[in-house]
Amino acid sequence: MKLTEKHCKPCEGGVPPLTDDEENTLMNDLDGWDIERKGVHRIYKTWLLPTFVKAIEFVNEIARLAEEEGHHPELIINYRRVTVELSTHAILGLSENDFILASKINQLKINDHPSKRKR
Repeated sequence: MKLTEKHCKPCEGGVPPLTDDEENTLMNDLDGWDIERKGVHRIYKTWLLPTFVKAIEFVNEIARLAEEEGHHPELIINYRRVTVELSTHAILGLSENDFILASKINQLKINDHPSKRKR
């Protein structure tokens, strides 16, 4: 089953975070996302939108989607630049939920120019 066909499941802890191998396998399904493995593992992606208003509209779409999935990202807005960071705080690492939400965010229709700038 594709990540976009799945739904996030509540995670209250008590399960281990994904292994590096599991993360690598799931990363293959995410276009444009990067992974950070220093400290708590997280995935992130940055978009550069045409205007500040378009950036806010994009963030609002992410917020709607995150509420539907019950899984909430860190959102960083800097004028036209939007960075989304995902990790599962209850397990101090990455879960399948992070990859499901990232995959669904990638499906949002926006007029963007993905940035290659690393955080």
